[in-house]
Amino acid sequence: MYSDITGVILAGGKSSRMGVNKALLQLGKQKIIERIVDLMCSIFSEVIIITNTPEEYEFLNLPLFEDIYKWKGPLAGIHSALIHSQTEKIFVLSCDVPLMSKEMVEYIIDYESNKPIKFCEAAGYHQPLVGLYSKRILNDLEQFLKNDDVSDKRFHHFLKVVDSEIIHPEKLSFYRDEIFFNVNKPEDFEQIKKFFTHSN
Repeated sequence: MYSDITGVILAGGKSSRMGVNKALLQLGKQKIIERIVDLMCSIFSEVIIITNTPEEYEFLNLPLFEDIYKWKGPLAGIHSALIHSQTEKIFVLSCDVPLMSKEMVEYIIDYESNKPIKFCEAAGYHQPLVGLYSKRILNDLEQFLKNDDVSDKRFHHFLKVVDSEIIHPEKLSFYRDEIFFNVNKPEDFEQIKKFFTHSN
């Protein structure tokens, strides 16, 4: 259990491709967000949720904070989390990766690096929404968010500018691509249900 890092769940997206709030979809006996909460609470002594629709998550009884820079993408959520957290570092997990494992989260945290951001390149993509962030990036992040262009391309540019540590976990004994599989569209949800059935 980490007490010097705040666990942060990003649940601020519009779920436009899904059509409904993906975090509240049912996977097995739990909603996706409940699975994420259980995972994070097993790792961190302090867990917060960043969302622009806090009323949807009050049932989880966790501290809820909104983006300070509204509708500017996931980096705005990371910025809000860094501002509101009581710790120097936060571990960010988006609400749409329901098969993420405790081993992977702890591996990223414990990975030796002095860089202010750590995340994996896995399943063919950079995965910055499963990663460790330090308050050292706040000034750069403020400047970035004041810019009107906050596309995914700009997000990845920001991650290069602040010199992120990119981890390659494929050879780890507990690694599976589906750990990082995220639910964005209805067909993704159908796929994750198959993964979930096979892993239980």
